[in-house]
Amino acid sequence: MKLLIYGSSSEKVVSLAKKIGFNVVKKNPDVVASFGGDGTFMLAEKDFPEIPKFYIKNSCVCKKCSCLSNEEVLKRIKNNKYITEEHIKISAKANKKSICGLNEIIVHNKDPRKAIRYEIFINGEKIGKEIIGDGVVIASPYGSTGYYRSITDSFFEVGIGVAFNNSTEQSDHMVIKEDSKIKIKITRGVAVAYADNHSEEIKLGNGDEIFIEKSSATAKIIKI
Repeated sequence: MKLLIYGSSSEKVVSLAKKIGFNVVKKNPDVVASFGGDGTFMLAEKDFPEIPKFYIKNSCVCKKCSCLSNEEVLKRIKNNKYITEEHIKISAKANKKSICGLNEIIVHNKDPRKAIRYEIFINGEKIGKEIIGDGVVIASPYGSTGYYRSITDSFFEVGIGVAFNNSTEQSDHMVIKEDSKIKIKITRGVAVAYADNHSEEIKLGNGDEIFIEKSSATAKIIKI
C-alpha cells in the first residue's frame, strides 16, 4: 500500500510507517496520512482530493484524531481494519472563479472595520430582508463542528448549514437540504469568499453574486 504522509512529517513517523510495511511515497498514493490537526487535514484534501485519508496525531489539539497511538492507527490501516466514509464538500462560483471546501464556504467582509450588506436566496427564494454583518458561513456536516459551531453553538449531521456572522439584527441559523442551491448577493461593501483555510479567495463587490451548493466531489475519510 502506497502511503503519503502530509504535513510537517518527521523521520520518526516515516520510519514507523516503513517498519509497519507501507511504501512511503511523495506522489500517486493509495492513502494519505494527515500528520497534524484539522487544518492540515483540510489542506491534504485540497491537494489530494478524493484519495482516502486518515489522521496521524502531531499534537494534542487534533479534535478528530483517534485516541489510539499512531503506531496502532497505522497497523490497522495496513491490515485493512477500517471503514471509509464519504462526506459531502461545498463548492462556490463567482466572477469566473470557483472554490471547494471540505468544511465550509465563507463569505466575509474584507475590511473588519466595515460590515457588508447582502441578500441570501435559497432555491431561488429570497430569505428575509437585507442582512448587515460580517458575512455568512455555509457548512457541511463534517465542518459543522468548526466555525459553524462557534457561531451557532450547534452542529448537525445531515444537510447544509447556514450561519450568519455578527449580524446587526438577529438572523437565525438554518440547516437546509443538501441539494439546495444558495445564492448570496452583495448589495453594499467589499467581501471575500474562501473555502476552509485555503489561500485562494474570490473578491466580491457591490452587485456581485456567488452561487454555493454541494460539490459533485466527495471526501473519503478513513475511520478506525
